[in-house]
Amino acid sequence: SGLVMSAITVIILVLYFAIDTFVVNKKQWLPECTPVYVQYFVKFFIIGVTVLVVAVPEGLPLAVTISLAYSVKKMMKDNNLVRHLDACETMGNATAICSDKTGTLTTNRMTVVQAYVGDVHYKEIPDPDSVPAKTLDLLVNAIAINSAYTTKILPPEKEGGLPRQVGNKTECGLLGFVLDLKQDYEPVRNLIPEEKLYKVYTFNSVRKSMSTVIKMPDGSFRMYSKGASEIVLKKCSRILNAAGEPRIFRPRDRDEMVKKVIEPMACDGLRTICVAFRDFNSSPEPDWDNENDILSDLTCICVVGIEDPVRPEVPEAIRKCQRAGITVRMVTGDNINTARAIAIKCGIIHPGEDFLCLEGKEFNRRIRNEKGEIEQERIDKIWPKLRVLARSSPTDKHTLVKGIIDSTQVEQRQVVAVTGDGTNDGPALKKADVGFAMGIAGTDVAKEASDIILTDDNFSSIVKAVMWGRNVYDSISKFLQFQLTVNIVAVIVAFTGACITQDSPLKAVQMLWVNLIMDTFASLALATEPPTEALLLRKPYGRNKPLISRTMMKNILGHAVYQLTLIFTLLFVGEKMFKIDSGRNAPLHSPPSEHYTIIFNTFVMMQLFNEINARKIHGERNVFDGIFRNPIFCTIVLGTFAIQIVIVQFGGKPFSCSPLQLDQWMWCVFIGLGELVWGQVIATIPTSRLKFLKEAGRLTEKEEVPEEELNEDVEEIDHAERELRRGQILWFRGLNRIQTQIRVVKAFRSSLYEGLEKPESRTSIHNFMTHPEFRIEDSQPHIPLIDDTDLEEDPALKKNSSPPSSLNKNNSAIDSGINLTTDTSKSATSSSPGSPIHSLETSL
Repeated sequence: SGLVMSAITVIILVLYFAIDTFVVNKKQWLPECTPVYVQYFVKFFIIGVTVLVVAVPEGLPLAVTISLAYSVKKMMKDNNLVRHLDACETMGNATAICSDKTGTLTTNRMTVVQAYVGDVHYKEIPDPDSVPAKTLDLLVNAIAINSAYTTKILPPEKEGGLPRQVGNKTECGLLGFVLDLKQDYEPVRNLIPEEKLYKVYTFNSVRKSMSTVIKMPDGSFRMYSKGASEIVLKKCSRILNAAGEPRIFRPRDRDEMVKKVIEPMACDGLRTICVAFRDFNSSPEPDWDNENDILSDLTCICVVGIEDPVRPEVPEAIRKCQRAGITVRMVTGDNINTARAIAIKCGIIHPGEDFLCLEGKEFNRRIRNEKGEIEQERIDKIWPKLRVLARSSPTDKHTLVKGIIDSTQVEQRQVVAVTGDGTNDGPALKKADVGFAMGIAGTDVAKEASDIILTDDNFSSIVKAVMWGRNVYDSISKFLQFQLTVNIVAVIVAFTGACITQDSPLKAVQMLWVNLIMDTFASLALATEPPTEALLLRKPYGRNKPLISRTMMKNILGHAVYQLTLIFTLLFVGEKMFKIDSGRNAPLHSPPSEHYTIIFNTFVMMQLFNEINARKIHGERNVFDGIFRNPIFCTIVLGTFAIQIVIVQFGGKPFSCSPLQLDQWMWCVFIGLGELVWGQVIATIPTSRLKFLKEAGRLTEKEEVPEEELNEDVEEIDHAERELRRGQILWFRGLNRIQTQIRVVKAFRSSLYEGLEKPESRTSIHNFMTHPEFRIEDSQPHIPLIDDTDLEEDPALKKNSSPPSSLNKNNSAIDSGINLTTDTSKSATSSSPGSPIHSLETSL
């Protein structure tokens, strides 16, 4: 539009000059007059370029970059290391946060506070003398040996401080329990160093326990195990009694223990860990690869309750999120009772509210159909009320995040932020609109998949990210409001003035200076506004956010009317008001006129004071609120004013300026100040009355490009790439048809038609995560993990030809004793229903 306006201006000026000179005045084009005519045409071309310069808002990319870069730098002080610039702005529109519990909402400083040892439930750490000697010895060995040897309790850095916990925090809590019992784990580890450990079953996302086998001096084997209590207790057939001797532990004993010990601990917000052991004969040596048999017939030593205190600042941070319209959900590997207790302490759920707390097993049962496939309609019935997802696997986390993002149940598309620290959190972090990785506890894979890294692993830092994100969005909107007002006024003045008076009231060099004000300086001034708590008082826009709201449109048009009215008044009657010579219709090389200098000076003064108005975009009256908290803004406004004085008084012919008298200056400043008064008048007009105003700059959503047509690691592609992709699809379609025909002929020839494979409609890791098909395999048990911070290995992905039969996910293996693995033998290039590739496959 700027180029069109510029071209029309030049054409009108040239035609007007040609008609006036050669038709009306009937002058001849004489050779000696050619240089003069050429100068006129050059002048018209310069006026056209002037219109083009002010019409194109080239300062917008600069404003966006400055705002993002400034925010990213400041966010470092708020413990947010931003890896992707756009994630900062996206976070401002977040509508949901799926947060880990351990280390994010809690301090991740585990401490054993209750224990069940020798048939007694101790609500405090028991006295070592009250625990049978045999039990105490087994307990110390079980904890010292069956923990990573890198996990240690070190003396405090400062005298009087807390001991330092190094390594896995849950194991640190157990080692701390040994120290509280006046025992020492170091001698045990020295006696049996790491290289003497016979076999180790480490943590992973499905085996929610850890076991270590050692060889005894007599050649027999002993295995120590620890894990989530309700899981490990199912493997126990005996338990140590008050004398330290094993007694029979039946299922009904376990049920009673769950009711009287584990549930009360969990309801106190404690994580319950069961420590057990088992002895094996030396001959024949057990088949260590058969976990089903190895991890059974255990003897329970004790059950401990570990507390992970909620960070003191978290409840307030969550309250701020909820006030800002952001729903916080907890996704954890913990027991549901523990998770619910922590969620209440944090303020994620409140008594009397209508909310859901689900375990991963129940979550999967509700969202899958009879074939075991995830259905979006089922997820839509759950996620709006879901607040706590306990005993969840990383795949559950990814499923929930994708389900919320893909939901069309609510009007605006949900913008989801996710926190994660484990390797297996990678898919969920990647899928989320904004992924937060933990800077301290996070793995390299999680950090690589994330957009922002929390350097202090603290949830309250996420609130600061929300604040900065909303501030970035507001900063860009403020700049747009200011620049569009300048653009509209400058283009209309230059175009109309040129068409009426054959000369632009605002000269080319002057327009370059105005462009410098409204692009570079305004970008710096308005994009560096610091955020305030008030930003958290409004609801998020989600993905359907307009860059220019109706209130901003009202401000832009309102100020444009004020400025245009005064500039045209000065243009046509200014010489009479100030009793000076008119600058209109001046000859080609006439000196700068006071008349046009006053117009230029008034125009700049109005922009300067309108820059103060532009600080508020939501109809606030106090435009000076917090102005002194932004020294950059104050410096730029005062600096611009000083440079303007120099340009007007000493600019001379290069700037087409004539020095002004003091009273003329006062009038210019007075008209500029009128912008502030006029801003109050505009704020008084209710936006709801102005029905003709429309929101503008609404961003297109990511869903406009079918996500199934993209690879997991390519979120967005441009139109050219899409066209290329379509061409490739047609090419592959032809090739596939030829290949299929060849395969059919071969199949008939070899009488193996029934062996012809049916094409599958699965694609990429994204759809593999979304619609897994489950296979039954009896060889390996799935044992859940103690701690959701210990997700270090992916579940074994194996191909099996058994038909899908289970509706549940990894956790269902706990009860059934069977291993559910995911079939990955799918086409890597096929797509989901609705895509061109899918139609190709079904046609085949």
